Amino acid sequence: MKHYFPNMGQIKYAGPNTDNQLAYRFYDPDKIVLGKTMAEHLRIAVCYWHTFCANGADPFGAATRNFSWQHDTPLKAAEQKLDAAFEFFIKLNVPFFTFHDRDLAPEGDNFAASVDNLKHMVDLTQNKIETTGIKLLWGTANCFSHPRYMAGAATNPDPEIFAYAAAQVKYAMEATKTLSGENYLIWGGREGYETLLNTNLKQELAQLERFLNLVVEHKHKIGFKGTLLLEPKPCEPTKHQYDFDCANVYAFLQKTGLEKEFKINIEANHATLAKHSFEHEIVYAITNDIFGSVDINRGDPQLGWDTDQFPNSVEEISCIIYNILQHDGFTTGGFNFDAKLRRQSVDLEDLFYAHIGGIDVLAKSLLVAADMLAENHLQDLVTNRYKNWQDKLGHEILTGHHSLDSLTDEIVTQAIEPTPVSGHQELYENIVNQYLWKDKN
Repeated sequence: MKHYFPNMGQIKYAGPNTDNQLAYRFYDPDKIVLGKTMAEHLRIAVCYWHTFCANGADPFGAATRNFSWQHDTPLKAAEQKLDAAFEFFIKLNVPFFTFHDRDLAPEGDNFAASVDNLKHMVDLTQNKIETTGIKLLWGTANCFSHPRYMAGAATNPDPEIFAYAAAQVKYAMEATKTLSGENYLIWGGREGYETLLNTNLKQELAQLERFLNLVVEHKHKIGFKGTLLLEPKPCEPTKHQYDFDCANVYAFLQKTGLEKEFKINIEANHATLAKHSFEHEIVYAITNDIFGSVDINRGDPQLGWDTDQFPNSVEEISCIIYNILQHDGFTTGGFNFDAKLRRQSVDLEDLFYAHIGGIDVLAKSLLVAADMLAENHLQDLVTNRYKNWQDKLGHEILTGHHSLDSLTDEIVTQAIEPTPVSGHQELYENIVNQYLWKDKN
């Protein structure tokens, strides 16, 4: 079989002082951290689309990368891409991957041909999974790239396009089940609007509700045991998307009675496009018991679009992992590298440099977060800040023993005059930095 990365061996842990740029400094998959291996904590996945399909093209210029698996007829190229992908997964030593149906298999001349292509590639992929042990974190359907979806899929004004998308999702979900995927993802890439002048908002939201119900019904019909995920994004490619952020998605799920059927896949760059911090979206999802999985990337504060860059901030990711660890970590989700090479990164080695760097950021952040959690200084401070809610007055308020009248009586009769108490924000920030600065590997 042809080798697509012949000059690359398997990437191994070499320690923080290594000079080898093709080795991990912090990611030791078998290292035990808080009772689990690093691999078990992080559940790292490589995405199929940016890694093996992207060619460096952008709205201002043609492709800059010409990888060897991107040639030949569409189906033959898909077979070569599959070989290249699993060679990469093995050499990178990661446990999971993710895909859209059209990443894995090309669109055919008609729907039946597209289904045949997908079934053919699923058979080949299943064999790869069985022989390598690499697993599918989640699968999904690309219901946004083809021109038929330019006005949306589930929210399209044309019911035939709704039906086409539903059929595409059916086969993508069944493919995910066949491949023992741990989750199935819905991302509404164009479920939104460009202008309200031509949009019936109530109609489109009713369509979206029905579409999600169809997905849930089919999940149970086929016996798919994985988690259903929804991925928020505020805009781009549309002006406004209906899955704006975690709070918006959760509100829609509650309104439609689907909040027990879906968890949320949070993407870092989508959070910042919604003018939230990545940490906010993580904590919001955890707080409302809808946390599912993470697309780990970053944006650029000087650019206003979804740049999908590899993560490089241990400070940011340490706080993310700290919050995830506080709530028992991932169940079926993981950290998926929904990140792509820069346009000027045109060498095969760049795929390795990018993922090695991102994986080491996760690993170092895990070590920092575990240290923070083990010593518990931050949580002790937070607990102390809210301690009065455990006293008589706080308990009575939360358990419904007071009205506005009785609380007013309490203030007057007890002559309560509260004094401001410091939030000590700077202290908290200093403590985080002290963990970052510790010389621990």
